[in-house]
Amino acid sequence: MQNNTFRLEFVALMGSLMPIVALSIDALLPALPDIGNSLGVKDPNDNQLLITMIFLGLGFGQLVFGPLSDSFGRKPIVFIGFSVFIIASFICLTTKNFEVMIIARVFQGIGLSSPRSLTISMIRDTYSGNYMAKIVSIVVMFFLLIPIIAPTLGQLLINIWNWKAIFYFNLIFGALIMFWFWFRQPETLPKERRIKFTSHLFIDGAKIFFGNKEAVGYTLVSGFITGSFMVYLSTSQQIFQNQYQMGDMFPYIFASLAISIGFATFLNSRLVEKYGMMRIAYLATIAYALISLSYVAIFWSGINPSIGILVCFFALQFFAVGFLFGNLRALAMQPLGHIAGIGAALNGFISTVLAVPIANYIGKFVDHSVLPLFIGFSIFGVLSFIAFAILKRKPSQFSQ
Repeated sequence: MQNNTFRLEFVALMGSLMPIVALSIDALLPALPDIGNSLGVKDPNDNQLLITMIFLGLGFGQLVFGPLSDSFGRKPIVFIGFSVFIIASFICLTTKNFEVMIIARVFQGIGLSSPRSLTISMIRDTYSGNYMAKIVSIVVMFFLLIPIIAPTLGQLLINIWNWKAIFYFNLIFGALIMFWFWFRQPETLPKERRIKFTSHLFIDGAKIFFGNKEAVGYTLVSGFITGSFMVYLSTSQQIFQNQYQMGDMFPYIFASLAISIGFATFLNSRLVEKYGMMRIAYLATIAYALISLSYVAIFWSGINPSIGILVCFFALQFFAVGFLFGNLRALAMQPLGHIAGIGAALNGFISTVLAVPIANYIGKFVDHSVLPLFIGFSIFGVLSFIAFAILKRKPSQFSQ
C-alpha cells in the first residue's frame, strides 16, 4: 500500500476511464426515439432497454474481468474489455434488428465493465481509508459530470449527422483514453501481490467477500440506490418529452440536474476526510428517503407538479445521491484490498443485478405520471436506511 498522496495524472486518468461508460449511456438518451423508429420498435417503452440492458452487461462482465485482473494485472484486462466494447459497437452500428441491438448493448456493457470496475480496483491498489473515499469521489465526479454535456452532445451529433454518430464518437474518445492509459499508467498490481490463477480463484474470493458483512451490506445499499436512480436515467427523456412536452429542453434540464450530483460529489471529496465516509453516507441515505417520501405525500394524486417543482425535487434527490455513490463503493472496498479485483467485481455485479430489474419494473409504470418514479425512490431509500441500521457498527467505525 502506497502513501496516501494526491497524484494528479493518476486521478485524471482514472476519471477519464469512467466517462467512456457514461457517454455510452447518457449521450444516447436523445437518440432513443430515432433508434426505435430506425429499427421498427412499436412500443416506445421498449426503447428503455437500450439503457437498462447495458447495465446488465456492466454487472456480469465484472465477474470475469475482476478475478482475472487479480491474477494477470489490471492493464491487460482493461484492454481486453475495451476490445469487446469495440466489436459490440460495430454491431450496434450495422444491425437493422432491435433485438440484435439489445444484445450488442449487453456486450458493450460487458466490455465497459472492465475499465469501470478496474478503475475502482486500481484506486484500491493505491489508496486506503477515507483518503480512498476522497479519490473515489473525485473520480466518480468525472463520471457524474458527463451527463451535463452528454445529452447535448448526443443531440448535436444527431442534428449534424444521425444517431450512429454517437457510437463513432464514443469509439474515438475511448481509443484516445486507451492510448493515454497504455503509455502513462503503470501497473498498480505488482506480480508479487497477484493471486495465482486457479479454477477456484473466484470461489475463494467470493467466500471472502460474502463473509464480510460490511462489504455485502454496502453493496446492497449501492444496488438499491443505483436501481432507483437508473429508473430516472431510462425514463427521463420520456418524462420531459411526453409528460411535459419539453423534448427540446431535455438536454438542458438533464444537464442542470447532473450539476446537482456533481456538486455534491465535489463537496464529499472535500468533507470526507474530516467527517468520514460512513457518517456522510448514512446521513445522505436518510435525506434520500425523506425527500422522496415528501414528494409521494404531497403529490399522491398522481397529478404531475409544475416543471419547476419537479426539477427542485429531482435536484434535492440527486444532491443526496452525490454523497452516496463514491462513499458506498469505498465502504464496500475498504476491507477487500487483498482481493480488490474480485471485490470490485462482486460489488459492481450485485449492485447492478439488483438495479436492472428494479429499473425495468418501475420504468413500466412511468407512463403518465412521475409518481411511480418517486415511489421507487422512497421504497429503496427506506430499504437502504434499514440496511444501514442492520449493520452493527462499532462507535469508532462511524468516522472510518
